[in-house]
Amino acid sequence: MSTERPSKKSDAEESSAKWNPVMVSEQNLRRLDRLASLGLLSAGMAHEIKNGLTAIQTFIELLLQKGEDRELATVVGRELKRIDSLASQMLRFAAPGKNEFTTVRVHELLDYSLRLVEHQISGKLVSLKRDFKAAPDTVRGDEFQLQQAFMNLLFNAIEAMGTNGALTVATEISKSARGERQLQIQIKDTGVGISPENLGRLFEPFFTTKKNGTGLGLAISQRIVNEHGGNISSKSETNKGSTFSILLPAAQ
Repeated sequence: MSTERPSKKSDAEESSAKWNPVMVSEQNLRRLDRLASLGLLSAGMAHEIKNGLTAIQTFIELLLQKGEDRELATVVGRELKRIDSLASQMLRFAAPGKNEFTTVRVHELLDYSLRLVEHQISGKLVSLKRDFKAAPDTVRGDEFQLQQAFMNLLFNAIEAMGTNGALTVATEISKSARGERQLQIQIKDTGVGISPENLGRLFEPFFTTKKNGTGLGLAISQRIVNEHGGNISSKSETNKGSTFSILLPAAQ
């Protein structure tokens, strides 16, 4: 009785047997997801570095006009330190570390942020109103990251207004649905407002209605606020202005 010898598998068949399409697909998806995250992070860092450099450039010009000024030099030094911190975050992407939270005085940080955009405010003849009612005004957080969020909202508010607009920065203490104390920060402008169809997409990465916008400022701000255990929301009316509200857990 004759028996058939099993035919030897071709190289192509052996290669096909070793190749697992599901495994390859998952690997590609993970790699693409990591590349997308790296691209978003890099673009976000570039956006924040650009904001920091804008403030530095403004104060360098003032230094050149006024001569030596220790206060302005201190501001420039602080902004350079913040940019260095952003670059460090990018370098730590492969093995990100935990945020080091400290006690942050929100009113001092808002005043400092407003100092950085003072030149833009006065250049547009925008009136500024501070309405700081939160007492105490402390939260647990990363000072540089919270400053990024505030600066993004302030830049957006100023850009949305023409001359003779009004900018209001307000704080107060409120309670959550569970009775927890929250510190609310509101940044309100009298600018062009946001159309209803765009209002729901404001915090999407890369979504922008500006001609040369990156669509990253609000996405970055939302990420920072969320990482601090808070949330950010917006209300707007076309041709009347916008209000952005940040809620952060108040420090115990």
